[in-house]
Amino acid sequence: MATLALSHTDTTSRPALDSDVALAAAGDRDAFERLYRANSGRVFALCIRMAGDRSTAEELTQDVFVRAWGKLTQFRGDSSFSTWLHRLAVNVVLNARKQQGRMNARHEEIDDGNESLSQTGLPVPGMRLDLEAAIAMLPAGARRVFVLHDVEGFTHEEIAEQTGVTTGATKSQLHRARMLLREALNR
Repeated sequence: MATLALSHTDTTSRPALDSDVALAAAGDRDAFERLYRANSGRVFALCIRMAGDRSTAEELTQDVFVRAWGKLTQFRGDSSFSTWLHRLAVNVVLNARKQQGRMNARHEEIDDGNESLSQTGLPVPGMRLDLEAAIAMLPAGARRVFVLHDVEGFTHEEIAEQTGVTTGATKSQLHRARMLLREALNR
């Protein structure tokens, strides 16, 4: 199975970044824009992997930075700014999924979907996929755990705490995700 490698090249020096964080927390929009430019790619990559949809990921990325602007005064510097922002992004995506789940439960819309997809959401035999597309087609719970564990490196305990489920459930979802990915990529 192919592995994902996330690379983040931070061209901003640590003192300049710390200075921008302090300035942005004091209301400096230019400093916040520099923080946005330095971190938006990484936040978007996380959002697209967790959400599985480019349009949703773009919206979530914007939500992350809107929330970051509002909560920047709460950043204490106990961790790096990028770690704090990453955690904020995970929370924004998870909260959006919870809200979407509640809306879906209320509306119970039936989506006949794309005829080329199986009931699991994975393509029928004959379709070629790359890993990113296969991840995007995983069921939401399996995709979320796969991204948090195998891509972002969180432990099962951390994922369970973030998502409000048991560690057994995260292990089960991870196993399911890996099996579905293996199946999709071996076609």
